[in-house]
Amino acid sequence: MAAHPTVAFVGTGVMGAAMAGNLMQAGYPLVVHNRSRTKAEPLLAAGAAWADSAGEAASRAEITITIVGYPHDVEHVYLGTDGIVDRAVQGALLVDMTTSTPSLAMRIAGAAAARGLTALDAPVSGGDVGARNGTLTIMAGGERAGFERALPLFEVMGKTYSHMGGPGAGQHTKMANQIGISGTMLGLVEALQYAKAAGLDLEKAHAALSGGGANSWSWGAYGPRIIAGDFAPGFFVKHFVKDLRIAIEEAHRLDLALPGLELAERLYTRLMEHDGAELGTQALWLLYENRDVGI
Repeated sequence: MAAHPTVAFVGTGVMGAAMAGNLMQAGYPLVVHNRSRTKAEPLLAAGAAWADSAGEAASRAEITITIVGYPHDVEHVYLGTDGIVDRAVQGALLVDMTTSTPSLAMRIAGAAAARGLTALDAPVSGGDVGARNGTLTIMAGGERAGFERALPLFEVMGKTYSHMGGPGAGQHTKMANQIGISGTMLGLVEALQYAKAAGLDLEKAHAALSGGGANSWSWGAYGPRIIAGDFAPGFFVKHFVKDLRIAIEEAHRLDLALPGLELAERLYTRLMEHDGAELGTQALWLLYENRDVGI
């Protein structure tokens, strides 16, 4: 059986570290880079090699995967001087799994193609739990041949993986996902707030509603965390606000009015302004607890 190709993995935060770890366990040799080396130490201890830059990591691998913070980070690691596009080996596959902008995904794909590389935009959904368990939903845009080449890795990191179309299509799909989640999180928090105000036992209410139409992935994943007072990040508020702002910008470009999305962005922005940026998205509960949801 052919050996697995070497993978450069750039971005070893809450999501990336778990995703990279799953690839290592599946037998993929890894070269890793992160802005803070400390966050990569568990992977290094498990046998991954270190690179001092994203470009260096790409120069030592057949496939490069990135999951970083913001579109400007994506632009820097891919299109900056001595970045991934500059230094990737001929014929390499580049897979950005950050939630970023469709237009940037298209620019990266064009720059990659000009150098004989293949680039996919493949953002994910499923949070820290999905990253750890290898059950992420992966939405890919780019050439079909690139998707087929990435599929063995997607099968390790995810449970659902779809080729959505050309460059940028993965990011558009992720925007639809985030729009859906934003409304679901509002409903989750308000349902539990109502149950609490009505004097119900929250654990019993959550369990009862888990069997009905109110149930959802977010209900199951974040409801128990809210009830337990656990607001640690599975997905950072600051990154969710970034995503919602991208979605609003894209909706405006498409001449869409999405008032529910805009309400969610305002509430999460308020939470971020009240020292909630580093908390998980379930911390929206705290705004309601503090009676700070006037709009």
